[in-house]
Amino acid sequence: MSAAFFKVFIVALALALDVFAVGVGVGVRGLSARSKVRIGLAFAFAEVGMNVVGAGLGLAAGALIGSFAGYIGFAALFAVGVYMIRESRTELSASSQLDLSRGSGLLLASLAISLDSLGIGFSILYIGVPMPVSLIIIAITNVAATSLGLTIGRWLGRYAERNAALVGGLLLALTGILFTVLKALRLG
Repeated sequence: MSAAFFKVFIVALALALDVFAVGVGVGVRGLSARSKVRIGLAFAFAEVGMNVVGAGLGLAAGALIGSFAGYIGFAALFAVGVYMIRESRTELSASSQLDLSRGSGLLLASLAISLDSLGIGFSILYIGVPMPVSLIIIAITNVAATSLGLTIGRWLGRYAERNAALVGGLLLALTGILFTVLKALRLG
């Protein structure tokens, strides 16, 4: 069972790198402690919510196609990682001027960073950890990573923001491959 918890932590860490990257970008401006808490909670709520939606889709797929659904979920994890890598290498658009610390900017940022959780929610059912425990681990990791990103955003600047998304994407893609191999070998 500890191997399953390690898998959830790896997934949570990969998701946390994504919110860390956004946190760094927003934190460059410097924010109040209240704003940091608001952003951290919004990001964590969006990540967990998309995991729940993804898990629901994964259950429906699992009922339709059986154990093969796990492989599809892990392939989705890999695809999300590749997408994150690709996005980390594109130029920041004018939308980065949007105030991501409140209102519609915060809502858009929360939804945008949580889309990867949809695919992860699809695969997290097949890791072997009860869903509520997985969601708690993901939420705590996301709040911590967002807070850290917001706090040190001034020091790290745009370089770390872009490369944290790259590292997160690589981690997700490699995790998808690893989980697929472990499932195929019946080791995980």
